[in-house]
Amino acid sequence: MVASAAAAMLPIAPGSVPLCALRALARGDTGIDLDPAAWSAVDACRDLLHRALAEGRTIYGVNTGFGKLAGTRIGEADLVALQRNLILSHCSGSGAELGDDVIRLVLALKVIGLGRGNSGVRRRVIEMLRDLLAHRVYPCVPAKGSVGASGDLTPLAHLSAILIGVGEATHRGRRLPAREALAVAGHTPIELGPKEGLALINGTQVSTALALAGLFGAEDAFAAALVAGALSLEAAKGSSVPFDARLSDVRGHRGQIDVAAAFRHLLEGSGLRAAHRNRTRVQDPYSLRCQPQVMGACLDAMRFAAHTLEIEANAVSDNPIMFAADGDVLSGGNFHAEPVAIGADLLAIALAEIGGLAERRIAFLVDPSVSGLPPFLVEASGLNSGFMVAQISAAALASENKSLAHPASVDSIPTAANQEDHVSMATFAARRLADIADNVHGIVAIELIAAVQALEFARPLATSPPLERAFGLIRARVTRYERDRRFAEDIAAVKQMIAAGAFAEFSSSILPSYVSGAR
Repeated sequence: MVASAAAAMLPIAPGSVPLCALRALARGDTGIDLDPAAWSAVDACRDLLHRALAEGRTIYGVNTGFGKLAGTRIGEADLVALQRNLILSHCSGSGAELGDDVIRLVLALKVIGLGRGNSGVRRRVIEMLRDLLAHRVYPCVPAKGSVGASGDLTPLAHLSAILIGVGEATHRGRRLPAREALAVAGHTPIELGPKEGLALINGTQVSTALALAGLFGAEDAFAAALVAGALSLEAAKGSSVPFDARLSDVRGHRGQIDVAAAFRHLLEGSGLRAAHRNRTRVQDPYSLRCQPQVMGACLDAMRFAAHTLEIEANAVSDNPIMFAADGDVLSGGNFHAEPVAIGADLLAIALAEIGGLAERRIAFLVDPSVSGLPPFLVEASGLNSGFMVAQISAAALASENKSLAHPASVDSIPTAANQEDHVSMATFAARRLADIADNVHGIVAIELIAAVQALEFARPLATSPPLERAFGLIRARVTRYERDRRFAEDIAAVKQMIAAGAFAEFSSSILPSYVSGAR
């Protein structure tokens, strides 16, 4: 099979790849081009490995067994077989396969980590991973089977097996045997040398990729929820006083300050503000009034997670780690994914709160006793049920997230005959973010549809220019509800907009992966 045309290449320098580049890799059809300066460190580390073996040093996973079998010395004649056996024995995953967006990130993160020049692999190993990504060849990797220490052994073994001609990969939707898939990327199977199999599977790249995908989904949900919250506030004739900068400044939380500022921008120039001045409600419910406090806390949690994940995406997380300048080979625990697990748990909690707050605003809008709007946001209610069951659907999603958001990092189960007696569960912590984010996208989609429907009852008065633009985006996909019709297609259409980042323009200046210097 002839090699395919390569994707556009994104230059990267291992150790300093920003979140915005990782978002582009996850969401776009692009490859990566390693900074040429990185190759000297890769070569120096490989030379150190050869010298250490020639000196007769005992190096874990290079001339010893693995885990509980580390005390078993492996002879020189079996060093290559040791690495192949490691890959094959660790291909023990199950469940649905990871999506292309995650696989793109995993391939990129492996190139970044190995490209730091501390892992002892040859250039060719890194080049193969790079070229799989560039030619859109995505190894088929079962999603389940990793406990997040020692690294993501099982999924990374499935990914790495392609390099030795084992397993399957997809290319433009076609499923190919490993050898054919490698040919698409311009390669043939490789025989792994000492340390190379271990370096490939002993890292946190799958957990980190899943968490990054979750972060990007959380940002999309957050951006859409800010717009939805502002639209709901306008439709409900809510007060803008809670967004006064002085209130946030005296408390001092950065997230709250930034969210309040975002709301002031969204509401600026609203033609509905004057109409709200004579309202009879003294204070709005918390779901409207406390948006800076709740969404601000969620933003702070997202920023913490983003900071952690950007560091981890650039990290060396295999074992042992080699330092060519010092001639040292150190065995440690950088493969333990606890930072990723805790970051993912924070994202799960933040997502659940974003969705929970949005569901409460939907409930407010459809209840005429508190909103003053037509029952369930439809004329001729009774004959028409309007948004009654759409709110129930949002409630179901919000409640499901309460279970999904339970922290995974507080769990641990001993493995490898108690040698690996504490594990992070980072892979699951990160993997379940996709389900939570999808649920939140559904909740916020319902709120966006409900809020623009509610604003119809205020016409001909207009809201602010930014919110009128958001109104138009939604109305381009979802028409006004005059009478009952199927909701599912409309919800799916707006969910698609959210997942595509259609609302990021309204708050991109405060979203971690849209701004540089998150670290």
